[in-house]
Amino acid sequence: MSTLEMELAPPELIAKYEPVIGLEVHVQLGTRTKIFCGCPTSFGAPPNTNVCPVCLGLPGALPVLNREAVELAIKAGIALNCAIRPLSRFARKNYFYPDLPKGYQISMYDEPLAEHGYVDISVDGARKRIGITRIHMEDDAGKSQHEGFRDSDRFTYVDLNRCGAPLIEIVSEPDMRSADEAFEYVTGIKQTLQFVEASTCDMEKGHLRCDANVSVRLKGAEKFGTRAEVKNLNSFRFLKQAIEYEVARQVAVIESGGTIHQETRLFDSNTGETHGMRSKEDAHDYRYFPEPDLVPLHISEKWLNEVRSAMPELPAAKRFRFVEVYGLREYDAEVLTSTRALAEYYEIVAEVSQDPKTAANWVIGQGGEVAESALPARHLGELVGMIAKGELTGKLAKEVLPKMIETGEPPSVIVEREGLKQISDTGALAKIVDDVLAANPKQVEQYRGGKTTVIGFLVGQVMKASRGQANPAAVNELLKSRLA
Repeated sequence: MSTLEMELAPPELIAKYEPVIGLEVHVQLGTRTKIFCGCPTSFGAPPNTNVCPVCLGLPGALPVLNREAVELAIKAGIALNCAIRPLSRFARKNYFYPDLPKGYQISMYDEPLAEHGYVDISVDGARKRIGITRIHMEDDAGKSQHEGFRDSDRFTYVDLNRCGAPLIEIVSEPDMRSADEAFEYVTGIKQTLQFVEASTCDMEKGHLRCDANVSVRLKGAEKFGTRAEVKNLNSFRFLKQAIEYEVARQVAVIESGGTIHQETRLFDSNTGETHGMRSKEDAHDYRYFPEPDLVPLHISEKWLNEVRSAMPELPAAKRFRFVEVYGLREYDAEVLTSTRALAEYYEIVAEVSQDPKTAANWVIGQGGEVAESALPARHLGELVGMIAKGELTGKLAKEVLPKMIETGEPPSVIVEREGLKQISDTGALAKIVDDVLAANPKQVEQYRGGKTTVIGFLVGQVMKASRGQANPAAVNELLKSRLA
């Protein structure tokens, strides 16, 4: 890397420019077997064991398309607001790389599975729609391992287990103008695909990877600058860091009189820098041609409707319903729809308790998603319902909760066994109230002298005497009547 490239532009220079960012998000579909053969897609198998003649590209081996992979790809397309094409076609994308034994990748080119979609994002309260150009299916390459072996300074090892894993590539429009927007866009894709169970999107296992196409232009300019592609960003944090570094690098080059070259770059997570890898290819360099061993893919209206009818409610629609029907704040609705499991958990708690707002507070108060095995949703719903009905105070409910988790018992059983039910009976409360008033003559005198705030102290004393079981509203009424 030249000295020119290493000196990044300061913020005041960067502020003169507008980044233009497009992302290519590669997602491994959640099938048990690969896209064109029966080899398992399981992660962590010994190197080069989940392979066969098809995914190794041996002569005479023919691919057979995995129907489940197609259905998951359709789900992803629908969930990301794309139009599903009735006819799409696989093509050969020709390039040489050590972890690509066929010498080509089976992908889609000019006839993708889905196109013209979008993801809605929000950054600092400003909403924006990021366009999706296309979603196409393809098979994955293997994995080159450049470190971790005794002779890694001399050799690169290749694990072909990942060869043939089913991928979709989601190609955005160049609509993003900051690293934060790119972060929100990928977050939205991950959440949506997890919701419809098209993929686990587990970045640690390589199930979601991202390439960022980054260029800069002077603010107000219409023409795009020359873009650089930063490859294989496998965490959201690295995505933001790589984009921010690349923007600062490109501005520095331009301001120093240099030229940005169209190239592929790699991000070094140790230094937070990008480094040139190779010149960036154009589509014609891959010599695409229709895959001769696969027939065109026809998606009938009947098949499309079957997939659509089996899909769950999507996150955006669920958030809207939580606000409109349950009366939740937008922030709470956002938290509760962060995963499908959490949203479904909350809905059970809300239904059982018949108090959606209090249910939201308790579910969020558990730190987000609660494991069903630790605290069944129906049990938490019953606890919230007991509070709503006045059968249990909030303070006592917090004491019951850990016992529910420890024993696995519903709250009604614990409350009955330990005598924790809220006391609302006026007769039972009257004696406690009278005893408290008799024990605190000074506060009684202060209240009757006009210092009405002292009633809070007296309520506290009644709650203490009743071990937290007294109904606070009933206590207030009794105190006021006695002190009148």
